[in-house]
Amino acid sequence: MSRLWSYSGSRRERTIMTQPVALVAGANGIIGNATAQELRRQGWKVRTLGRQTVADFDSLTVDLTDAASTREALARARDTTHLFYASLSPDPDLAIEANRNAGMLRHLLDGLGAVNAPLQRVVIYQGFKIYGIHLGAVVRTPARENDPPHMPPNLYMAQEEVLRAYAGRASWDYVALRPDVVVGDVIGNPMNIALVVGVFAEISRALGIPLRFPGTERAYRQLVQFTDAGLLARASHWAAITPQAGGETFNVTNGDVFRWERMWEDVGSHLGLAVASPVPLTLTRHMADKGPLWRELAERHGLVEPDIARLVGWGFGDFIFHTETDVISDVNKIYRFGFSERMDSTSSLMGALARLQERKALPTVIF
Repeated sequence: MSRLWSYSGSRRERTIMTQPVALVAGANGIIGNATAQELRRQGWKVRTLGRQTVADFDSLTVDLTDAASTREALARARDTTHLFYASLSPDPDLAIEANRNAGMLRHLLDGLGAVNAPLQRVVIYQGFKIYGIHLGAVVRTPARENDPPHMPPNLYMAQEEVLRAYAGRASWDYVALRPDVVVGDVIGNPMNIALVVGVFAEISRALGIPLRFPGTERAYRQLVQFTDAGLLARASHWAAITPQAGGETFNVTNGDVFRWERMWEDVGSHLGLAVASPVPLTLTRHMADKGPLWRELAERHGLVEPDIARLVGWGFGDFIFHTETDVISDVNKIYRFGFSERMDSTSSLMGALARLQERKALPTVIF
């Protein structure tokens, strides 16, 4: 039985609920899928929402950019007590991206309101881009939740503006979690660093060349961080049931830092590949001709996805491997509030690679 909290205006009333009901938006992604799995392990009733169904879950299939169809679909979600919002619709135009994603969240909240869902809390996910790193900023580290915002547009700022406006007149509140590069084993998500690393490594193996970091020398030696998807899912559950977390924002990472220079050696050792010095590539261009080779590897090893374009987001790899400043979040706030789990980032990445091999997304090679 889960101990939860409900809210009535500014007054907090303790209640006991035998089974809270989660609506996880974006459950086909790394964050949403791990969160849905964790909530089910915790005994919650879990329903997913997105453009596609999620295997083994009660799923609502909807396009959140369409307000009318969203409202119609949410008739089946009128029992929702907690919303976990991990949907994302990226766009190279930052203004379009911010407006579209804010609108999607607004449509979902309006739909839940229209069916009088007994919503208690919204957990939403932001990223290190909230600190302006995607704009070329040298972010002051460790980045803190109360650091000043940058000039918009920024999709996370736009979404939080929506949440503030709605929560101000509603009986629910919200918690914002800020992971960094999330490490997980979901297949087909373009922002999956484990797949970027794993596919790049296996193509290197097939070509008979050492594993060479495809970013710059400077990026190879900066201090960076991960957030394990499982750890983030457990933090999401904590954020949903912890009264004092309401209205707060928390950085969430594994709690350690590393340099790709060391992590790359660990990857090579884990996969049985020799490692050599970096050669900076633009992966979106340099890997464009590797589709036929990957298709051969997929056929030889019985892999689940022979289309490399559907498997890997090389543009995400370019962003990660060309970041030439330290990327470190201050996670002391969430520790002070009561969530103190930490994780070894090397174990996180190697574990994700192993699970992707088990799921036949990557070849299993005996060496």
